[in-house]
Amino acid sequence: MSKKLVWWIIGIVAVVLLGAAVRGPIVSDVEHPKYTLIERSGAIEIRAYAPMIVAETEVTGERREAISKGFRLIADYIFGNNTAAQNVPMTAPVTQQGDGKSWRVRFLMPSKYTMETLPKPNNPAVVLKEIPGKRFAAICFSGMGGKDSLDRHTNELEEFISATTYAFYNPPWTLPFLRRNEVMVETAGPRD
Repeated sequence: MSKKLVWWIIGIVAVVLLGAAVRGPIVSDVEHPKYTLIERSGAIEIRAYAPMIVAETEVTGERREAISKGFRLIADYIFGNNTAAQNVPMTAPVTQQGDGKSWRVRFLMPSKYTMETLPKPNNPAVVLKEIPGKRFAAICFSGMGGKDSLDRHTNELEEFISATTYAFYNPPWTLPFLRRNEVMVETAGPRD
């Protein structure tokens, strides 16, 4: 066998092994929430999400530490710390909402489960909740999800959806207690 052929085979094997090693982190083979794409405007998507069940915990602290703490609490539940001592398959994404001090961390539960078929958490800090279908404006981006990146993308979304409109329904001579006025903020629904 020639040296050139040996190096060619080694190169192919290296590429295959490298591909296999990075495939897992790059291609997450877990269930994602179901949604219907309503509209796309550049990087921003308007999505209508189906109802879902989540495992949720509330934690305090800085954002990065809070998501880590919340993740560990819920991961403990899905890895068997529940009434059935049963593993629940992981899904994506893990979500986090908060005010800078208190944070709600959620794992979406696989769609094959209902509230009746999911094992109950043993830890009272983890609760199961049904979430009704909702619409969201979403922007997808890569990177680590640090504060600067999250702030920049949050600002972009807020600019997209926060055009306040004042609506006045009555002529000027209408008595004040009979007037109808509205403040309207466009939501993540269809746009022109």
